[in-house]
Amino acid sequence: MSAKEPSISRRALLAGGALLLSRPARAKAKLKVAVFSKHLQFVQGEDLAATAAGLGFDGVDITLRKGGHVEPASVARDLPPLVAAIRKHGLEVPMVTTDIADADTPFAEDILKACAALGIHNYRFGAFKWDAGKPYDAQLEAMKPRLAKLAALNARYRMCAMYHTHSGVGVVGASIWDLWYLMRDLDPKAVGVNFDVSHAVIEGGLGGWIDSFKITGDHVRGIAVKDFAWEKDAKGAWQAQFKPIGEGMVKLPEFFGMVSQTAFDGPLQLHFEYPLGGAENGTRTLTIPQADVLAAMKRDLDRVRGMLAKAGL
Repeated sequence: MSAKEPSISRRALLAGGALLLSRPARAKAKLKVAVFSKHLQFVQGEDLAATAAGLGFDGVDITLRKGGHVEPASVARDLPPLVAAIRKHGLEVPMVTTDIADADTPFAEDILKACAALGIHNYRFGAFKWDAGKPYDAQLEAMKPRLAKLAALNARYRMCAMYHTHSGVGVVGASIWDLWYLMRDLDPKAVGVNFDVSHAVIEGGLGGWIDSFKITGDHVRGIAVKDFAWEKDAKGAWQAQFKPIGEGMVKLPEFFGMVSQTAFDGPLQLHFEYPLGGAENGTRTLTIPQADVLAAMKRDLDRVRGMLAKAGL
């Protein structure tokens, strides 16, 4: 050490190290919960915003599709005032749900342009189907250019398309691994997955849902939450029946524990697919008192928040 260089004592080094160790780690921001507005189609405009806020949600995932809260053809006119009403009530609009399948879907660019202008950077898309009469590997290769073209369009508007995962025969994304193959070379900031944990458990009830979440990795850009149980129908056939949160077979506490080990920061959406006076199907006219519907939604939200808190989310 030269004479011009200041000497640092061992005591000073130890003290500095102790200071660094004593500093608490920066707390991870708590996940915010949005309501999927399909289940609030019985209220519109300002009433939608007030109802979501009254229930205690942090945001609204707006149905921007045919028959939704905003029609694709009128997105430039109708989306801004609805977003303004929601934000006026202190809520966020972290995403919208669309009918977009690829870049060639009608009104796709109009939707992206309108959302980007409002600072909404995530949208749900999907609807790829398997043709059982053709080789799957060839179909996968044909899907890749469609996703790449959509990713390029998204990059132009700084948007992320989140493919919503469903369960069922002939549904691309049911196993998740097909999406991993399709998206692994694409930027997750442009194209990702809206991971529906309930549908993932329907498809892989023991360990498949765990593997599918892990393989999706950084491409998990959104998470949809609901619950279900296998039950026999009137004919004795087993069917997946959606249930209130905590009353089904989805191991949500375990799942949220897995999420807590990742860098995921939302959007997280809560769905209500069990019988709820028509709200489960997005009807505009309820068959049970609105107060009962809202009470069920509040109960599910409280249960989810409790699970998130236990997982440190």
